[in-house]
Amino acid sequence: MQTRSLLAAIATLALGAVPFAQAQAQDAAAGQRVFNQCRACHTVNEGGRNGVGPNLHGVVGRPAGSIENFRYSASMREVAQGGLTWTPENLDRYLTNPKDLVPRGSMAFAGLRNEQQRKDVIAYLQTQQ
Repeated sequence: MQTRSLLAAIATLALGAVPFAQAQAQDAAAGQRVFNQCRACHTVNEGGRNGVGPNLHGVVGRPAGSIENFRYSASMREVAQGGLTWTPENLDRYLTNPKDLVPRGSMAFAGLRNEQQRKDVIAYLQTQQ
């Protein structure tokens, strides 16, 4: 009987931990560290240069494909013409798997599988407005 009680208590704790992990807050400072992976291709400073990828300063809320003088892929231009805006939700989807949102896009990055890292990097990008 004690074993059942112990197993029930462990199961209750384990199940109770899932919503807590999912509800973890965004951390912009942690997101800045995650963004270091992006710095090989993107800058984030105001007025900064474009790299292999466009400057991401002010990206949250910005229409996709809207940086002047940046050469976007045909696929990115197509989804941009369809009205894609970089909301936190769209950024999350893109950062999970860029090819899911822009199937023939030129971004070589495979995506961030870790949900918390995506939340954090989006929080960081929101501070760069």
